[in-house]
Amino acid sequence: MPKKLYIAGVGPGSSKYLTDAVKDAIRGSQYLVGYGYTLTTIESIVDREKQRVFDVSIKTQDEVYRKVYETMKDGESCTIPFTGDANFSESEVVDRLIQIWGDENVEIIPGVSSIQVAASRSSVPLDKSFIVTFHVTGDIEQKKHELLNAVKDGKSVILLPRPWPTDLARNFMQPDIARFLRANGINTSNLKAWVFEYLTTDRETVFRGRVSDLEERKFNDLSVMVIDQTSPQTYLDFERSVA
Repeated sequence: MPKKLYIAGVGPGSSKYLTDAVKDAIRGSQYLVGYGYTLTTIESIVDREKQRVFDVSIKTQDEVYRKVYETMKDGESCTIPFTGDANFSESEVVDRLIQIWGDENVEIIPGVSSIQVAASRSSVPLDKSFIVTFHVTGDIEQKKHELLNAVKDGKSVILLPRPWPTDLARNFMQPDIARFLRANGINTSNLKAWVFEYLTTDRETVFRGRVSDLEERKFNDLSVMVIDQTSPQTYLDFERSVA
C-alpha cells in the first residue's frame, strides 16, 4: 500500500467545527503536521503517545513535509490540517503536497471556512457576494482590480486580507484595503463593513461599522472582512414580478 496523505480542513478555530470525516482521518494517521494554531484546534483528538506530531512554520514546512514523507512506511498515513477549508486560500501549499506525495495518494477533506462563518455572522449570502483571498504569495494586482470592480458593481464582498509581517509594503490588510478603495474613487464612508477575528473561538471579536473606519485600525492576521452591500430579496419578490 502507498503512503497516504489527508489534507484536512479543520474549521476556523473551534473544535466544534471539526467534521467526523476529519476526525477519522486524524485518528487513523501515524503522522500529523501543521501550524501551531491549527494543531491547537485538533489537540483534543490527538494521541501524542501514539502519533508523531510536527509543528511547522512557513520557513520550515517544506523541509518537514519532505522529511515526513521519507520517514513514512508503505501503508502509513499522514494528516495535514489547515484552518478553515483547505480548498480556499491554501492552493499553493496543497499543490506542493501533491508534488511530494503524488496525486493518487492524496485525499482532500473539506472543512468549514471562515468565509462561510463570516457570511452567516453578517447575514451576507455567499451566492450574492464576490469572494476573494489575498492570502497568497503571488501578485495580487489583478485580484485588487476585481475587488474594486465588484464594489463598483454594488456587490457584497467577503475576503481574506494579506498579512506580510516581514515586508509591510506587501501587506494588504483592512486599513490598506480601505485606503485602496478610497484612492480609486469609492465613497468608503457609505460602505458597511464587518471584520471578524479569531472566529468561533473564545477570542472572537467583531467590528461593525464603515469601510472608512478601518483606515486607522489594526486587525489580527486571523481575520476575515465583509463589505456589505446586500439588499434583502425573497422569493415573493420574484413571484410578484412574474404575476
